[in-house]
Amino acid sequence: MSVSVLAPLPGRVLALADVPDPVFADQLVGSGVAIDPARDRGPIEVIAPIAGKIVKLHPHAFVIVGATGTGVLVHLGIDTVKLAGEGFTLLAAEGDELDAGAPIVRFDPTQIDDTGYSAVCPIVVMDSARDSVSAPAVGTDIDSGAALFDWNAG
Repeated sequence: MSVSVLAPLPGRVLALADVPDPVFADQLVGSGVAIDPARDRGPIEVIAPIAGKIVKLHPHAFVIVGATGTGVLVHLGIDTVKLAGEGFTLLAAEGDELDAGAPIVRFDPTQIDDTGYSAVCPIVVMDSARDSVSAPAVGTDIDSGAALFDWNAG
């Protein structure tokens, strides 16, 4: 069973190894990619990368679990938990069932830049095996809702 994961925000696709956080770079949470957000669009609406239920929602991160039981973590910036929600607007609630592409959070990556934290956003398949995500989009620019990667859940 393959799960298609959409880009939750626009920007440049990076390998997880390029994320300035060893937990993500070493794939301790799971395999995936990261997106360095577009800075020329003002505030960005971050969308659901898969259809499913939001099982965890913080201003700076969320996990959505799809029908197959696959969970996808979207983390908005690195160390942004220290901002205590400042600069993030929630557009959905924990427990919501959403279609892929539904808005979840709004934030402005330039505000993250101004704090000195990295605005790079890891998108990770929770508890997936190291290097299990094939990411042909790495090194390219992507728009919200475009196919980011497929993950083989079987």
